[in-house]
Amino acid sequence: GTIGFYHNDKVITLNNTTPDILNLYKYLIDAVTNGAEYIVMEVSSHALSFERIAGLKFSVGGFTNLTEDHLDYHKTMEAYLEEKLKLNNYLKDTATLILNNDDEYSKRFMTFKNYLTLGMNGDYKIVNYSIQPDHTDLEFSFNGKNYNVKTNLTSKFNIYNYLTCLAAINSLGFSVEEIIEATKNIYPPKGRCETYKVLNGYAVVDYAHTPDAVEKVILAYSEFRKNKIITIVGCGGDRDPMKRPIMGDVATKLSDYVIFTNDNPRTEDPKKIMNDIVKNNKSTNYEIIYDRKEAIIKGINMLEQDDILLILGKGHEDYQIIGRTKIHFDDAEIVKSFIK
Repeated sequence: GTIGFYHNDKVITLNNTTPDILNLYKYLIDAVTNGAEYIVMEVSSHALSFERIAGLKFSVGGFTNLTEDHLDYHKTMEAYLEEKLKLNNYLKDTATLILNNDDEYSKRFMTFKNYLTLGMNGDYKIVNYSIQPDHTDLEFSFNGKNYNVKTNLTSKFNIYNYLTCLAAINSLGFSVEEIIEATKNIYPPKGRCETYKVLNGYAVVDYAHTPDAVEKVILAYSEFRKNKIITIVGCGGDRDPMKRPIMGDVATKLSDYVIFTNDNPRTEDPKKIMNDIVKNNKSTNYEIIYDRKEAIIKGINMLEQDDILLILGKGHEDYQIIGRTKIHFDDAEIVKSFIK
């Protein structure tokens, strides 16, 4: 997936969420040759569009949600959805499709004969939950039985991610009880709600780089905040410009303060990107700092008791693309260096 190919001690970074078909098959063969019995793959809309997974058949499929992203390629949400729906064509006849019932687009996937749902009214039903800065307590029911989970993952969207994975593994024959026991030791992967105690508050590094993802992250932390939420975010260059003002509006409306900064400007003028982000924005609770390191240090120094600093957009990435040059840059490293 987006954070790479992982098997045993082997880690390979990928240029795409789903690799090109030749590399994909190479990695699959490598995994199987070295003892893998199960392979979990993130299948992107681009991969479906370009048939990168041609020839594969999945035992389990999962749909978490569909939100505004990649419209520079797909142009419309309907076209984006049509590509996602192609996943059904790659499912075995005996496969199970796991669907987030709380996302309206999930209904379109229900043409596949064998599916299970999750959500507030799903087969895997969310009964109750409590979210803290460093863990989540979740109660859900399945087949008439209630289960309680304490997971080191945090935020509401990770409840859906957790249940999607649990349902997928459960449909392969593993019991809910053994899955819950095994997942007690799961921590967020790099750049996904990666949380650090710093000064008197928390710094959170996350990959959220779409309007919906930014909204979900800020709202997730708003549920249990005790003080202010400060957000650092930007938008990538040479990518969908339509989402920029939406991102700007979402960030300023939901945060107490926002620092807009460079993401990966690539070959686009950073000032143009920033103008797109703040155009029509009537808020006064933001500033612009183009230098991302400077922006992160400024955000950390603003932290007061129980404040939460959300550093969004790059997550696991350990680089920044300025012009056509890729330089080393890691949001989490900046935070850890400050703490040290």
